[in-house]
Amino acid sequence: MAKKQKYKPQKKLTFVDIIKGNFLNRDEVTIHYKYYLLLFGLMIIIIYSNHLVSKKIELVNDLKEKTEEYKSRNAYAQSKLIKVRMESELSKEMISDSLMSLDRHPHKLLIKLDSTKNHGSAK
Repeated sequence: MAKKQKYKPQKKLTFVDIIKGNFLNRDEVTIHYKYYLLLFGLMIIIIYSNHLVSKKIELVNDLKEKTEEYKSRNAYAQSKLIKVRMESELSKEMISDSLMSLDRHPHKLLIKLDSTKNHGSAK
């Protein structure tokens, strides 16, 4: 019959051993390697799921920006529609009052005053 291996205590694990990676050479690691692999696998799954969540958050933010843009476009289109409706209502009122719409817009008259002349000053 094979003898059962006895657990022999090793020296105490220090912070420097952890930094150097010496804890991987201990006998406990070879005995409990299945648990370490399970923990490693779970960490990989958690990292991947966090990556997927961050991608979805970016997608949601992009969709929010697009909805804001479409809302502003909709508001602009509605204001244009209201303006067109008002113009059509005005044209109906003009026809009922027997007024005609202008083909050309009126000209604006600009009057320039000569600043060298003293207007209204008494000498």
